[in-house]
Amino acid sequence: MLKRIIVLLALITLVLPIYSQIVMQPITSSVYEFLDEMAQMKYIEINSSVKPYSRIFIAKKLVEIEKHAEELNKRQKKELDFYFKDFNKELKAKGDFEKRKDMFFYKDSLFTLTVNPILGLEYGTNSAGNYLHRWNGGEFYGYVGKHLGFSGSLRDNGISEILTAPEYLTYDQGGNFKINQGQTAARSDYSETYGAIYYSTDWMRLGFAKNNFTWGDNYHGANIRSNKAPSVGYIDFNLAPVKWFELNYTHSWLVSEIIDSNRIYLYNNEEREVFVNKNRAANLFTFKPLKNLHVSIGNSIIYADDGVKPFYLIPFMFYKSVDHTYNSAGSNALGQNSQMFLNISSRQIKHFHLYTSLFIDEISLGNMFDSENSSNILSVKAGFKLNNFPIRNTYFVAEYTRTNPWTYRHQIKSTTYESNDYNLGHYLGENAQEIYLEGGVRIFRGLKTSLSYTLAEKGSEHNYELIQGNGNVRGLSFLETVVWKNQTIEGAVKYEIINDGYLFARVRVSDIIGDDKYTPTIFRGTQTTISGGINFGF
Repeated sequence: MLKRIIVLLALITLVLPIYSQIVMQPITSSVYEFLDEMAQMKYIEINSSVKPYSRIFIAKKLVEIEKHAEELNKRQKKELDFYFKDFNKELKAKGDFEKRKDMFFYKDSLFTLTVNPILGLEYGTNSAGNYLHRWNGGEFYGYVGKHLGFSGSLRDNGISEILTAPEYLTYDQGGNFKINQGQTAARSDYSETYGAIYYSTDWMRLGFAKNNFTWGDNYHGANIRSNKAPSVGYIDFNLAPVKWFELNYTHSWLVSEIIDSNRIYLYNNEEREVFVNKNRAANLFTFKPLKNLHVSIGNSIIYADDGVKPFYLIPFMFYKSVDHTYNSAGSNALGQNSQMFLNISSRQIKHFHLYTSLFIDEISLGNMFDSENSSNILSVKAGFKLNNFPIRNTYFVAEYTRTNPWTYRHQIKSTTYESNDYNLGHYLGENAQEIYLEGGVRIFRGLKTSLSYTLAEKGSEHNYELIQGNGNVRGLSFLETVVWKNQTIEGAVKYEIINDGYLFARVRVSDIIGDDKYTPTIFRGTQTTISGGINFGF
């Protein structure tokens, strides 16, 4: 059935009119901060609740910004010229512009290809020890004709100590670590590979990807769909037929990390272990009732155990109701795990971005304010960002996140809101809160200096055996006992010398106390950590 659906979708797309081609820009690119700044100056309009953006989308936004060139300050003009060196590849023929430095670039009337290395090194030290992280690999992307885009990358990582394990409460992305045999230290290696192929027109895209993506406006960790977990494979569909509406849909193949004992078999006298399958279908409908105001609503479902269900491939369904049809609404054994979410983003006031996002696992409107009987299993984030006010070339971020007990959890392990044991939502998980403040100055093109403060608190995680089912999750106290606390002040400097090539340095003064399982050994207690490094590519 799945093969037939894929063939049908492919046939449909072949007869659609051809207008543009798609390659997604990695969300770690500095161009996202530039577009965000320009949107707050009201030179462009963006839907920042869904990332990454495509390279052609970014290129067109740079053209819109260029129309306001007389209003840009000196640093912003140089930033614009800097990004045009890269994204003019999507707009102009080879040789018609000053290009960025690439290891290999080719373009003709039919075929475009860019190839670059990935190289990087970070070293950090404090009184508890030191760590070293190196990465190397390569990346490529290109286009065939006017409608087909493709991309791929491989990054091999070597680390002296695991700092981003699933249980660690850190903002940084994790990995599927492989402990080296015979190593006495905590050294581990892991690799991360991305790839995608897209068909697109001016009003839609359809692709298969293995990538990182985020849903929900944020500047320090999304609470709807974050990028903390290793990348997963997914179907990516976007539909934007009018200026005031956009639909985003993904169907992801997650990694359950649960052995399916019924599928274990012997081969050459060795056991072949197979994971229980685990999938996520999600949609997000974005409406623009007013200029620079975006309101997004959506829902998702984590389902497992019996393969891909075709009805979860329908982009506009309310998946909880589908689950009630195919699995008894009162059956914990067969029911799946559904969620709803809301995101509001406003850039209607110049210099100012106001946003909030809400992730709902379960909510009881009738008992919402009843502390003993409420079942408000949700995560809420609210914040704002100021750019170029009151002083130009500066910015300030203030963000608060609260996640109630049992959010992102589920009584059936195969349908938790996780992949590779990493939470797909906010990095702190359930029963936690965070205050995040950041201010910075961009003195000249490519140089960013920042100072941030983080206050994060984690409460005890509730035991399912004591709760006895999602239906009994009522009146759980928020942060009744704080079992982990992190207060960190961090100063950082980053200088992008050439496109995707930069130097960075950080000084972090942290006080992390409480349950040691949430913190790498090197960061426990009061520490002053100095780190720095160099990077080229993504």
